[in-house]
Amino acid sequence: MLCKRDQPIKFMAVAALVSAIVSIAARTASAEEPLKLANTQLEPVTWTQVAGWTADNHLAAFAAYQTSCQALRRRARADDQGPIYAALWTVCQRATGLRPQDSASARAFFEQNFQPVRIARLGEADGLLTGYFEPIVHGSRFPDRIFHFPLYRRPPDLIAAGHKPGSIAFPNKGRIGRLNAKNELVPYYDRGAIEAGALDGQRLEICWLKDPLDVLAIQLQGSGRIILEDGTPLRVTYDSHNGYPFHSINHALMQRNLIARDGMSMPRIRDWMLANPDEAAKVRATNPSYVFFRITALSNEGEAVGGEGVPLTPGRSIAIDRQHDYGTPFFIEADLPIASVKSLSSFNRLVIAQDTGSAIVGPARADIYWGAGDEAGRIASRIRHRGRFVMLIPRELDLIEAGKHMPLPTPRPKAVEIASKKNGKSNIAVANSDPQSRAAANLRTVPDMAAHRPPASRPSAAGDGSPSTYLQWRQCRAGHPRRVPGPRSACG
Repeated sequence: MLCKRDQPIKFMAVAALVSAIVSIAARTASAEEPLKLANTQLEPVTWTQVAGWTADNHLAAFAAYQTSCQALRRRARADDQGPIYAALWTVCQRATGLRPQDSASARAFFEQNFQPVRIARLGEADGLLTGYFEPIVHGSRFPDRIFHFPLYRRPPDLIAAGHKPGSIAFPNKGRIGRLNAKNELVPYYDRGAIEAGALDGQRLEICWLKDPLDVLAIQLQGSGRIILEDGTPLRVTYDSHNGYPFHSINHALMQRNLIARDGMSMPRIRDWMLANPDEAAKVRATNPSYVFFRITALSNEGEAVGGEGVPLTPGRSIAIDRQHDYGTPFFIEADLPIASVKSLSSFNRLVIAQDTGSAIVGPARADIYWGAGDEAGRIASRIRHRGRFVMLIPRELDLIEAGKHMPLPTPRPKAVEIASKKNGKSNIAVANSDPQSRAAANLRTVPDMAAHRPPASRPSAAGDGSPSTYLQWRQCRAGHPRRVPGPRSACG
């Protein structure tokens, strides 16, 4: 069940309203922008405004953070990969050799080196949280009458536009396909074609599993542990995908009246697929997305390895959209059904971006890793909840300077705007707009800017003259009065 906020977004504070102006439109992003996060709003906050910040176990978060730093330090600082990556690299150098003895000293490290910024999709307040885990299944090196469903490695003809051949880090978005006889990029084979044998004879099989749902489960989770016929544990992790969007087979089963919503469960789906193999293949084909893997270990020790190439930490590692950089800390504020499906518990926790997935899309979108095995799977399956995201940005990045280079949001479609003044507030009603415009229109009622003048001095992250207020004034004065929320007179 999704969490619901108690008040409409329209009653949010002025900082949240003006933060939408500090957004970055995907269609106008350029290489010179300090922060390139598509369709995103950023709102600088103080540590005291982050719910549960001081109560968290920062020592545990620091341990997870240092695993990311180990991977980052193995690579040279590369400014061409973006300012956040370069700044994260610098902070990791400061973390080298640090051994904080308690949560307070670990918290001090994060507070001294990072600044908190609320992040969300443009026009929204919350993000989406899900959970994932490492399935443990049985498999075989060779196909037989029991094990005859292959788990594939990346095909050599799988291509992503702009991606360098041979690179390990395959994109999880963009144009992905294969070259046809005319050397044109065309869509890759979908799930139905692959399960029907499109990749047969290419020797791409890592191993063979006994159940198509085992294959689907590992693809959905992005990693897996296969116990081979001689007891050897084989660890695999996400490598690439065929470029198609993910579609839930649960929905397909319900839409076809094959399994009722109240009877939907993994064991029920498995039993139905085994009893109806032909119809099951058609249902699986409704999800055209297909994931390919690479071997990471032949061991039962430790946790699954994420896309960053480091072992994941249960409850502290998250998979994120790759518009974010690996190693970025996020603080999540949410209520999640961790103990049971019927009870919610507070999840106010510092987590580290260490993995990705083709279905993880958006600036405030995270998949929380819970570990391996059945219990971790039960926790992960219960989570699909809203939460608030705070991204920790290295302090060496100047958010005010960054805002000067950020384009304004894409103009809304033509709308009827009715401005009125009542009780010292500006109210604007918008009609005939699209869903995104209506979402932005929820941010309507805000206190008037007193004198509509810029701050007397360089703005700070809190108090009067906030970055959001400063940026609103600057952009307004730059000649875009109608694209700044509020009446035309707001430019002064």
